[in-house]
Amino acid sequence: MASIRKRGSRWHAQVRRKGTPPLSRSFARKADAERWARQMEAEVDRRGLPVGLKSLDDLTVGDILKRYQAEVTPQKRGAVREEMAIRVLLKHALAKVPLSALTVAKVAHHRDIRLKTVKPASMCRELALYQHAFKVARNVWGIPLPENPFALIEKPRVSDGRTRRLQPGEWEQLRDACGRSRNPHILDMVEFGLETAMRRGEVLRLRWRDINAAKRTLHIPHAKNGHPRTIPLTPRALAILEARKPPNASPSDLVFSTTEDAVKMAWRRVMKRAPLVDFRYHDLRHEAVSRFFEMGLSVPEVALISGHRDTRMLMRYTHLRADFIASKIESLKSDSISQDEGSNTVAIDQ
Repeated sequence: MASIRKRGSRWHAQVRRKGTPPLSRSFARKADAERWARQMEAEVDRRGLPVGLKSLDDLTVGDILKRYQAEVTPQKRGAVREEMAIRVLLKHALAKVPLSALTVAKVAHHRDIRLKTVKPASMCRELALYQHAFKVARNVWGIPLPENPFALIEKPRVSDGRTRRLQPGEWEQLRDACGRSRNPHILDMVEFGLETAMRRGEVLRLRWRDINAAKRTLHIPHAKNGHPRTIPLTPRALAILEARKPPNASPSDLVFSTTEDAVKMAWRRVMKRAPLVDFRYHDLRHEAVSRFFEMGLSVPEVALISGHRDTRMLMRYTHLRADFIASKIESLKSDSISQDEGSNTVAIDQ
């Protein structure tokens, strides 16, 4: 039974139930105190999440992010990148909002403000980080949040993805700009990415022990999707590796001994030198996948190289050129005509 008492000019309501912390709140009117007490009793009886307003007043969104950064992020493969992302989120006004005042409406307002400066895909990644942090806070840390507002918010619609490929003459411009970079690894990394469709992180984690020159294969033990894979190496990819390997290389040594931040800085400078419009490092992977299909490889063969386990995602990375397909059709048509003419000649000779 709830306890309702008058203290001075206000009514004090308190709800006690075995197995849950006591809940209390003050009201100006007795009727409001009684209504709140009945609601809290019903919540406790339903085994809902009784919200201790005091504890939620003392914690902010930023406190959840900081604890997540300290306890959960270090266990992830992309820990460095996520730590950087959380540092950015901590600078936003939303990080200062107490958990007791956090609502879906406030999250929606934050989303709309951010969408003025970031793209929908970036916003979705931020919301996913918030959502998982609050899921851990509720389910693992026992913070009495009544709901996860980041799970309830409507996510921005993301476009179908990029279709940017290297146009005629652009590879030469890119290669020249990379060759003039002060980073001695960037040119080989760019060309190696085009030959293997490997992600930037996969290339940076590559070690000499992962390469089997005799079988012309390369093993990727840690991929983004969590599934290791072994891919074939083209003659050019092998040549790049052979030229880079020092005589005293240890199997545990990195093939490209540079950092992700250094590569990002070098790439930005390369893009300033090369007049390539809206071309990103990750577009190299799109280019490589499309080239493999244009070589005539099948879907399973390209998926083996790229690591895609979903054919639909693989198709998003594939951007075949219409003029290439037109030339291929013309070639096939010419071959068919030649075969027909050859068959007629044989028939006449007989």
